[in-house]
Amino acid sequence: MGYVYIAGTIFFTVYGQLILKWQVMKVGNLPGDNLEKVIFLMKLFMNPWVISSFLAAFVASFFWMAAMTKFELSQAYPFMSLSFVLVFGLSIFFFHESATLFKYIGMIFIIVGIGFISQG
Repeated sequence: MGYVYIAGTIFFTVYGQLILKWQVMKVGNLPGDNLEKVIFLMKLFMNPWVISSFLAAFVASFFWMAAMTKFELSQAYPFMSLSFVLVFGLSIFFFHESATLFKYIGMIFIIVGIGFISQG
């Protein structure tokens, strides 16, 4: 059951990141004027999708607390690196972000590192 808690943490973390990026892309760049920045951010903050991303972070924290009852922190935390891998892949797919050779190599290092740490 512990790995389900880690998977829930990763799922809700990745969901939140992708939703925030999607909604920020829709509204454009942060304005230069301070008052406009506040208005811009308040509009984003009241956006139902953005609210869902904050709720996802909140739910992810509950999954993480549950995971902490099943694993040592040093064993569980490296799995959070999978969120980097998933966000990388999904951002290429959904947002057509760049995928360079160095990014792919970095993702391979993360995956291999998780494999090593999970064995210890």
